[in-house]
Amino acid sequence: MLTTTTIVENYPGFPEGIDGYELMTRMQKQAERFGARVKFGTVESADVSTEPFLLTVDGETIACETLIIASGAGHKHLGLPSEHLLENKGVTYCATCDGALPHFRNQALVVVGGGDSACEEAMYLTRFGSVVYLVHRRDQLRASKIMAERTLSNPKIKPIWDSVVTEILDPKQDKVTGVRLQNLKTKKQTLVECAGVFIAIGHIPNTQFFKGVIDMDEAGYIVPKRGMETSVPGVFVAGDCSDRVYRQAVTAAGMGCAAAIDAERYLAKLNQ
Repeated sequence: MLTTTTIVENYPGFPEGIDGYELMTRMQKQAERFGARVKFGTVESADVSTEPFLLTVDGETIACETLIIASGAGHKHLGLPSEHLLENKGVTYCATCDGALPHFRNQALVVVGGGDSACEEAMYLTRFGSVVYLVHRRDQLRASKIMAERTLSNPKIKPIWDSVVTEILDPKQDKVTGVRLQNLKTKKQTLVECAGVFIAIGHIPNTQFFKGVIDMDEAGYIVPKRGMETSVPGVFVAGDCSDRVYRQAVTAAGMGCAAAIDAERYLAKLNQ
């Protein structure tokens, strides 16, 4: 996801922020300097039931003694054409990544969702926005009781119940200027002016290849057993396909480091 992020403000070492694509390119070059070989392709299948493990990448079979799964997780989208057109132009999926950007400061902001994540996003955005509208399709939050109480007691957060976003304005201006809402009970449509829309309706981990083979939780996140090793010895995991809590570049990088160390130790033991 970082390769499509325009500006990263919360990765250590870059006080002025850095373009997401540039950050990832720098990481790649640094790894290559120490001997890493980078190959781009689409993984079509993975077989970790045999040794060596077998990956099919663009029709080619690759055998490996260890494997680190760092396939990430995708944001759930509203599915609106205007949402796609305004992504990174006021539509975002991570308040802690983008909330402090200058064009959101002292502006009205909208958070879509009703769970703990949406509440956390709304609470965080009160530091920057003038008002935060929390749009939820039900008449009460799905978040935990303490999180819901904390959110609704914040004077800067204004809940909008029983409503869904039907359109994000304005692709013609190439920036977010507001949202069109529809009340699911009355069918009445309203327009709310805002400078940013933060969509927090959940994530989908990219772990489908390993379903039924590697232990996962009910949402499909891979659960490490020993350090970063999965339930299959020699297979390790890092980043958002395992982390349903933090989902930050810095935490994913730390998990990647831990997984690499675990993999190196596994290989050393294997080749004794």
